[in-house]
Amino acid sequence: MPRKSNRILWAKKLAGELPESSVNIEHLAKKSPFKGNVLGIDPSLRGTGLALLTFDGKGNVLLHKSQTLRLKKSLTLHACLGRISQAVTDILKLAEVTHVAIEESIYVQNFRTAQILGAARGAAIAAAAVEGLPIFEYPPLRIKQAIVGFGRASKEQMAKTVMQHLGHATPLPPDEADAAGVALCHSFTFKA
Repeated sequence: MPRKSNRILWAKKLAGELPESSVNIEHLAKKSPFKGNVLGIDPSLRGTGLALLTFDGKGNVLLHKSQTLRLKKSLTLHACLGRISQAVTDILKLAEVTHVAIEESIYVQNFRTAQILGAARGAAIAAAAVEGLPIFEYPPLRIKQAIVGFGRASKEQMAKTVMQHLGHATPLPPDEADAAGVALCHSFTFKA
């Protein structure tokens, strides 16, 4: 029987057509050979997560800095976008960043919410683009598959697994864990 592609297997797994042991995700748990500093971004208008991770190319990863940019509801949309851009610019100054990885927008039924999320992503992307950095975008499903091994993982599962990859006992706040997850996903899946 010919070997099926991972995409077909994952589709069947997510549809519940394969038993738990049928999909081999061991390769996802291997340490990353990627070398460099990656800024992971989980964009949101009121709670953008940022995580700067350093990969040594030998499978070791260091959480250099993480933060959640909490913005009050009293701030205008434009003020929030300015603060998101400034926060990205500030964290980029902490280390020589190799790549920026950002979570793609998720499907939302509310058009206004989609516009606001797109604007927040745009502010973060623009700050990195001004610095001339390569920017990589990953859908949430792919990030969860790369980190947890299951595309429908909960935020709690994601945070716990991210911390295992980072070798930390204390979990990060959800937005920071998501941002670190984006950076980890990039390091696991990036092909030079």
